[in-house]
Amino acid sequence: MKPNRRHILTGAAAGAVYLSGAGSPILGSGPALAADIGKSYSARAVALVSKSVVIDMLGVLRLEFTAKAYSTRLSEQEIADFRASGITAFHNATGVGGPNARQDALAFLAAWHGFVGRHPELMLQVASVNDIDKAKRDGKVAIISGLQNADEFSNADDVQFFYDLGLRCAQLTYNSQNLLGSGSTERVDGGLTDYGTEIVAAMNKAGMLVDVSHCGDRTTLDAIAAADGPIAITHSNCRALVNHPRCKTDEAIRALAKKGGVMGVTGVRNFVRDRDPTTVSHIADHIDHIVKLVGIDHVGIGTDADLYGYDDMPADQNKMLREAFKSSYAFRDKIDVDGFDHPRKIYDLTEELIRRGYSEPNIAMVLGGNFRRLLGEIWK
Repeated sequence: MKPNRRHILTGAAAGAVYLSGAGSPILGSGPALAADIGKSYSARAVALVSKSVVIDMLGVLRLEFTAKAYSTRLSEQEIADFRASGITAFHNATGVGGPNARQDALAFLAAWHGFVGRHPELMLQVASVNDIDKAKRDGKVAIISGLQNADEFSNADDVQFFYDLGLRCAQLTYNSQNLLGSGSTERVDGGLTDYGTEIVAAMNKAGMLVDVSHCGDRTTLDAIAAADGPIAITHSNCRALVNHPRCKTDEAIRALAKKGGVMGVTGVRNFVRDRDPTTVSHIADHIDHIVKLVGIDHVGIGTDADLYGYDDMPADQNKMLREAFKSSYAFRDKIDVDGFDHPRKIYDLTEELIRRGYSEPNIAMVLGGNFRRLLGEIWK
């Protein structure tokens, strides 16, 4: 019988390292036993995650398409899972679009800021990068508010307005064309528009992170060129390894890195590999590719899921999700990557990077150090 990934560790072998919370000290010695997923982690991996600032630059708090997602408190089980995840900061972002985008964006920020406020023992709302550091010190999780589109900006002045409300990151487009540019699944990519250039300038001025994860190829390159400094690809993978429209070309990755930007590698199955099996090792292949292409300073993590993944969603919501995307997304039976679909997935990735010979300082950079540096440079 398949174990339920929503079960937290309730017991461990004698001498185990207990994963007792984000940023918490390691207790005991020896390999940690994750009883709920049937695998153990080395003391080295546990220690490395524990001392690192780990940033998931697209980590939604709940994959739930109803008001229940933000209107109810986390269960004790869920709180325990957040504490055991090893993740310091989650970039909680959704896509808004259409004529009601501005109102929907305001509702999103109000709802999720309220959600964070109802969990003061666990969560800390991020205003500056110092809040990520504070969350790490205090054993809490920091929540970064973002939006996966820019339709909410009705004019350039709206950028500062939303920044003042707590918005710290915004994609220029989702998958489709908007007033700023073209999304990744559009047949024709017209590039960044004049208005898009104006919004990028306003985001630079306000100190809001520009994200081009879902932008088309030309729009991505135009945005990198238009920005005053570094921007981000918070959650995407490498086109050189998977020929998918949501993956980024080597040209884009080089351009991003040349201006000091960072790219977060995602665990969405169809972006990781175009056939099965698709495992944590294949996620690490994308990290390897970026490192070989532009160096260790420009790669991070953006899982593009909650702690539990897409395949645990109720069937009706999973169906709704799949139907919201064009056929070019090429979803398979599973959306999650094998072994990267549970609350402790960061430990699995850390183990893989250790196996590949990455040094501990370099692993810490991938886990969050690079995004920590970028956010500290961008946010006012």
